[in-house]
Amino acid sequence: MQGVTFPGDRRTVLKEFSDPEPGPGEVVVRMRASGMCGSDLHFYRGTASFGGGENTIQGHEPCGDVHAVGPGVTADMASVGDRVMIHHYWGCDACEHCRSGWPQMCDRQNGQTLSITAHGGHAPYMVVPARTLLPLPDALSYKAGAAIGCGTGTAWGGIKRLGDIGGATMVVMGQGPVGLSGTMFAAALGARVVAVDVKDARLDRAREFGAAEVVNSAETDLAEAIADITGGRGAEVILETSGVAGADALEILGKWGRACFIGLPGDVGFRTEQQYKKQWTLMTSWTMSSVEQARCAEFVVTHRLPVDGLYTHSWSLDRAAEAYAWFDEQADGKGVFEF
Repeated sequence: MQGVTFPGDRRTVLKEFSDPEPGPGEVVVRMRASGMCGSDLHFYRGTASFGGGENTIQGHEPCGDVHAVGPGVTADMASVGDRVMIHHYWGCDACEHCRSGWPQMCDRQNGQTLSITAHGGHAPYMVVPARTLLPLPDALSYKAGAAIGCGTGTAWGGIKRLGDIGGATMVVMGQGPVGLSGTMFAAALGARVVAVDVKDARLDRAREFGAAEVVNSAETDLAEAIADITGGRGAEVILETSGVAGADALEILGKWGRACFIGLPGDVGFRTEQQYKKQWTLMTSWTMSSVEQARCAEFVVTHRLPVDGLYTHSWSLDRAAEAYAWFDEQADGKGVFEF
């Protein structure tokens, strides 16, 4: 089979790989959708200092059907034909983090991550441990399951870290796929969402996904705009998804404000004596646990949220070079490979 690889010089190469066979405790998943995530670009451009490379199949937002099961995989774990999402990390399965659904924080070993240390989903088939599988609700498309696997799930994870946001004025900074997902979730949870971006087209989409107010920070003084919207109090809650607006986030965060920073690379800094009287709570979030991935999917179904609408482009695998050249421009929405 062919899989998408990144040599690291803004090239996309389709390489030949053997069809995967499941080992003990493993399954082979037939891909139906494999999402393109903004973090892919670190490997596409060659700016990542860890993992990936020209011999690793990319794609850490996979979704599909169980194609084959290995020895020791029982029917209550997985059966051929199951529609599944995948939590794209696995660890020792014994430490407190793994046992609570956070294998990306495994204490006992470095763990595995799709497209970084293990082959990802930009190929017709992939092999993963059966314990990484999560059921894809019948009401969700494979594309929705792929998005929930990372980009949309990352927004969900950040919002869950922030706690109760119902009734709060919440600023979502950046309206790419993750930020747009954050806008969608925050609005569904009862927040008054102010969407911030530097492109009007993205702000137009943010309104469609529930934003009450939008601010183009390239054309408007952000601090003044937020002061006008909040009556001078500043933002109560901020989700920073762009990775480049940390200083702006702190400038507009009000007293007792809470901010979660999930965009990369995401430089954030402040001088304590200038800010300590504001009584802030600042935090980071790393995607989501496997438990929250399942809850995210349930929330999308219950609230009939338009996750499929996050995608603006769909590609076949043989157009991967064209797809990533488009995605590298970061001028539009989200892309997905469909099989």
